[in-house]
Amino acid sequence: MDTKKRLKPLYAAKQFIDKNFPNCQGALLAGSVVRGEDTDTSDLDIVIFDDNILASYRQSIMEFEWAIEVFVHNLSSYKQFFEEDSKRARPSLPRMISEGIIIRDLGVIQQIKREANIILSEGPEIWNSEIIQIKRYFITDVLDDFIGSTTRAEELMIANTLTDMIQEFVLRSNGCWIGSSKWIIRELNNLDKLFASQFVDALDTFYKKDDKSKIIDLVDQILQPYGGRLFEGFRLDSK
Repeated sequence: MDTKKRLKPLYAAKQFIDKNFPNCQGALLAGSVVRGEDTDTSDLDIVIFDDNILASYRQSIMEFEWAIEVFVHNLSSYKQFFEEDSKRARPSLPRMISEGIIIRDLGVIQQIKREANIILSEGPEIWNSEIIQIKRYFITDVLDDFIGSTTRAEELMIANTLTDMIQEFVLRSNGCWIGSSKWIIRELNNLDKLFASQFVDALDTFYKKDDKSKIIDLVDQILQPYGGRLFEGFRLDSK
């Protein structure tokens, strides 16, 4: 793949749709290229709405010197993905549709964009006190493993788990969407740039210097408003 021979993202997307989905009712170009965050390894995220297909699918294709991820829906199947994304608090499809540049619209895209924007503005379901209690307990449990571990290989794996638990707790307890991979730091920055900086510094210090103290302090900081670490007296009944 020669990036120097690439068509411009929007033009490549239009060519791709004309070639592969000429009868679709709507199409959007989304992802890093529309946010101005693309790199040499970025792909094109294209969302298609075609009422002739029976079921949604995702496909990876190489065309026009671009890696293309195409997300294909009919005019009702996307609703299930909206619902599932909301439940897991990771609004992948609503965000793509909300930020996406319209490439084709036969009268369907604006309504779908409105639905996506409503989901994004409402945010995920608020955690109740029971969920926060459960999360406090399991974070405490993993933190204890992290503090007590003396094996570097195990410490690294525990730190990875703890990292995900920290970002989830901070974001969800504040009524925010969560992320994965690069979206973890993006969502934390959206919430609190200072905390995001502390979070990165704590991880960096551990990975570079084998110093756990900043991660331990960070966990205590986020749990403190909810009663701190939790072990004694915790009970989880089966349902």
